[in-house]
Amino acid sequence: MKGYLILEDGNIFEGEYIGEEKEVISEFVFNTSMTGYLEVLTDPSYAGQSVVMTYPLIGNYGIALDALEDQESVKPYISGFIVNELSRIGSNFRKNIDLKDYLIQHHIPCIQGIDTRYLTKLIRSKGCMNGMITTTHYDDLTEIFPRIKAYMIHNVVEETTCSSIYTVGQGKLRVALLDLGAKRNIVQSLVERHLEVTVYPADTKAKEIIDGNYDGIMLSNGPGDPSENEALIEEIKLLIQSQIPIFAICLGHQLIALAHQFHTKKLKYGHHGANHPVKDLNTGQVYISTQNHNFVINEESIDSKKARPWFINVNDGTIEGIEYLNEKIKTVQFHPEACAGPMDTNHLFDQFVEMMEEK
Repeated sequence: MKGYLILEDGNIFEGEYIGEEKEVISEFVFNTSMTGYLEVLTDPSYAGQSVVMTYPLIGNYGIALDALEDQESVKPYISGFIVNELSRIGSNFRKNIDLKDYLIQHHIPCIQGIDTRYLTKLIRSKGCMNGMITTTHYDDLTEIFPRIKAYMIHNVVEETTCSSIYTVGQGKLRVALLDLGAKRNIVQSLVERHLEVTVYPADTKAKEIIDGNYDGIMLSNGPGDPSENEALIEEIKLLIQSQIPIFAICLGHQLIALAHQFHTKKLKYGHHGANHPVKDLNTGQVYISTQNHNFVINEESIDSKKARPWFINVNDGTIEGIEYLNEKIKTVQFHPEACAGPMDTNHLFDQFVEMMEEK
């Protein structure tokens, strides 16, 4: 059947609709990855968003449902999926389901046959915008546009965090991971370093974590506007005061900055993809990173007495990492667990282990 993407700026795209027939309103962003579409679909940081894939053919190696390392969460949180062409055949010895069937199984609406190059250039020029995926051809959009424009992403950290405490891995060093919408590979990266990792829901009180006498604290990635998590920021201030070494990624990185009274700002169209260059300001080394975020730390708000920029984005100069001067805290905006380089920034987890060993 025909499917329509209606954007808040008035642009309407027509293509072939795939999946359960329903209407979905969300924020639309584009992702520049050539592969890794299952990781994109299952990344909790996309909660409340639909993704436009810039690479023209998506799904050519199918889905390996049995390969947990390919899936960043137990289910997809993405609202919708836009592709130029959805591969009819997935060729991979690990594959046990096609991408089309996976999208149908998880009730993710998808439209193929859209000019994703034009759509991407539109988002780049006008910025991220809201839109509706629908199978209905509306002759009158008078009532539709206010609904689309009114959409806002709210309370998505609560939607994506774990429901209860659990522990994985074994080792002499123990880490508390605050799950803000954590990707599975962050936990796995810690476990691979022979750490005992206890994962806590996002609403856990700081006192409970501090009383656990952990060697380190990890703050994960997650979705949404970091500044709306006011109660969470207050708890993070207490975690900082505990002087336990902290390493944070993506949303965790932003919340640590907000807890230090720095400020965040929204990017025009965000950073979403597996090919973003970042530069280590300490060494001058440039790494290829995977990123998925719409918000960054405003460099002008960083108090030079408290912290200094650690990484910057080579493309636009935005802050990609911060080192805190009088605290054992390091944070990065990108995803060192996501193997973009493919192992370029894995050593950041080793630095976290060294921080804990020094303490």
